Amino acid sequence: MFGITPYRGWRRGMPSEFRWDIDRMFDSMLQEFDDIDSYHPLRVDIKEKDKEYVLEAEIPGVDKDDILLELKDNVLTIAVERKEEVNEEKENYIRRERRYGSFRRSFYVDDVDQDKIKAKFKNGVLKVKLPKKESIPPKENRIPIE
Repeated sequence: MFGITPYRGWRRGMPSEFRWDIDRMFDSMLQEFDDIDSYHPLRVDIKEKDKEYVLEAEIPGVDKDDILLELKDNVLTIAVERKEEVNEEKENYIRRERRYGSFRRSFYVDDVDQDKIKAKFKNGVLKVKLPKKESIPPKENRIPIE
């Protein structure tokens, strides 16, 4: 199982068999619309390396100060507030495709060293390094029998 997966909070209290049935049903219904995720304003790539996970999110057109990166209850959240610049003069747009507002992505993060997470924002890409916890082999605890 992967240590980092997209977080879907609404599914929290559902029995797992029911949840998987619903997932399969929607996956089959929406299979034709696989590209629909590509329209999300925060596109994310997640790579697993030997000692860490690396998350890269495309967030063009925002300042570093407009990004909130937060880890709470094993959920890593990237939140962005893209503010619209309002000019006093009226502009006659023919087409306006750039979006403004709040965007958010959350991922369930497991088995990472929370104190060593590092993030860097450069050229519109947020790069988050999530070091894996050192795996400690289980200690054999032999109990003597009297």
